[in-house]
Amino acid sequence: MRAYRIAYDGRPYNGFQRQPDVATVEDALFDALSRLGVRDRAKGPPEGYAAAGRTDAGVSAVAQTVAFDAPAWLSPKAFNSELPASIRAWASSDVSGDFHATHDASERTYTYHLYAPDAAEVMARAALDGLRGEHDFHNLTPDETGTVRTLDGSLTRDGDFFVLELRAGGFCRQLVRRVVGLIAEVARGESSFPKVERVLGPEPVEGPEGVAPAPAYPLVLTDVTYPGVGFDADPDARASAREIFDGLRAERRTTARVAGTVRDGLS
Repeated sequence: MRAYRIAYDGRPYNGFQRQPDVATVEDALFDALSRLGVRDRAKGPPEGYAAAGRTDAGVSAVAQTVAFDAPAWLSPKAFNSELPASIRAWASSDVSGDFHATHDASERTYTYHLYAPDAAEVMARAALDGLRGEHDFHNLTPDETGTVRTLDGSLTRDGDFFVLELRAGGFCRQLVRRVVGLIAEVARGESSFPKVERVLGPEPVEGPEGVAPAPAYPLVLTDVTYPGVGFDADPDARASAREIFDGLRAERRTTARVAGTVRDGLS
């Protein structure tokens, strides 16, 4: 059994998990394994396959983790030979036969880049402090069960952005994005701090008073922790991934400058 760290640009994909008739990251992984002869397309996932999490459409990752019974020759570099450029395997670890990429993860970390040039940092920190700890987050997820979670996190100001790092053993659906949405409401003065207490209370908070999920594309799965498991980076695969994401960063910075030129021309 081998576990792989997978980095990807989530914007071209309809989430991680396989779905009919739409492009997903998992479909691309399975197609690559089929072309490499590691997976029989007619028999479904590879033997022992599991993934660390199911990121939403548009969400990116540094440390998505998949594990399955892999041949000795399937290095991250070899895996990448059949993957699209937007998805890169970059590290791996040989793990025990009973390893499960979902259930054995002790902590998952997501990082959200919240554009908030005029938001109040002191209020953002107060909202985050109120959300830390063990709570029933039933008002911040569409899930009806498994909504009690223990959340930790940090916030830093980086120019016009708040960088929110949120950590938990596991997350309900949309929990990270709705936590960010609530912090943004409070920091921008759209809601007062008591809303945090109402949302964490037992009564449903729905309709106009509810919390919508923040956009998906600024969210990145940045770490998944497995006690006792260390990942070895493949130097060639990591270099390839860095080159690809350097290109994406340059492209999007250029797009932002073009948008700025158009905006300034409309002054």
